[in-house]
Amino acid sequence: MRNPTKLIILSVLAVTLILVFLFTDLGSNWDYILPKRTMKIISIVLTGSAIAFSTVIFQTITNNRILTPSIIGLDSLYLLIQTFIIFLFGSTNLTLMNQHVNFFISIVLMILFSLGLYHFLFKREGNIYFLLLIGLIFGTFFSSLSDFMQVLIDPNEFQIIQDAMFASFNNVNTELFYVAFFLMGLATLYFLKFEKYLDVLSLGKDTAINLGVDYDKVVQRLFIIIAILISVATVLVGPITFLGLLVANVAYEFLKTYRHRVLIFGAILISIIALVAGQLIVERVFTFSTTISVIINFIGGVYFIYLLLKESRA
Repeated sequence: MRNPTKLIILSVLAVTLILVFLFTDLGSNWDYILPKRTMKIISIVLTGSAIAFSTVIFQTITNNRILTPSIIGLDSLYLLIQTFIIFLFGSTNLTLMNQHVNFFISIVLMILFSLGLYHFLFKREGNIYFLLLIGLIFGTFFSSLSDFMQVLIDPNEFQIIQDAMFASFNNVNTELFYVAFFLMGLATLYFLKFEKYLDVLSLGKDTAINLGVDYDKVVQRLFIIIAILISVATVLVGPITFLGLLVANVAYEFLKTYRHRVLIFGAILISIIALVAGQLIVERVFTFSTTISVIINFIGGVYFIYLLLKESRA
């Protein structure tokens, strides 16, 4: 089966699941339920696209299919920011209540952290794995700080932090859609300038340099794009650790191509399918007794172990 046919199948499946999600059991209050479900679908499409998009780029840069952008500590930094705001100011502080301010503070700090990590470590050492190792250490450090502050705060305010620990599409602020869509649009337009280099970067650093790619410049720009996409997705709905790993590797196995234009589009469609199906399971099977991040992380964690065993055998 050719890849265009596979992409059409994924597109049809994604649209079908979206229509099932939107129009199942509308009842007589469809004028209230349908807009709410539409907002969920928009958040799912934005989040799924950002995570799949950034993960494929990140794995191409690192030449490793079992790594995701969360390894550099962005998820832990987001949770630390939310914890610190409540720890310092309390849950009724204006910074927390004003979602736009919280949104921009979180995104700016996460992007600055990513750029600082790249500028001070990668440009000096020239080793992407050294960068990832330091990012992993920072992620552990941020998680430890968050845990320390969570122990000290009021139990009622801890409930608010606990909501930020898990991704949820039930309480997404619709006013943030426009900002998220705008930032993702800018990142995508900027990416088009560097999209032609991805197929070469997948061959490795030395090969890319020998073929005339300005490796440091291109990787730095792609790192900016990854930071923006992951920051937007995390701030919009919360961290989903294993989603990128899951959808990117399924895209590799299903499409079996080196062309990143096809891989990215396929990974985005698979991500949307996974999130819509997961949300249907949360609402129809578990009746909101769990969150979608628990389901995705469970399946992704099992798949991650499978990939490790597969690589060790290889």
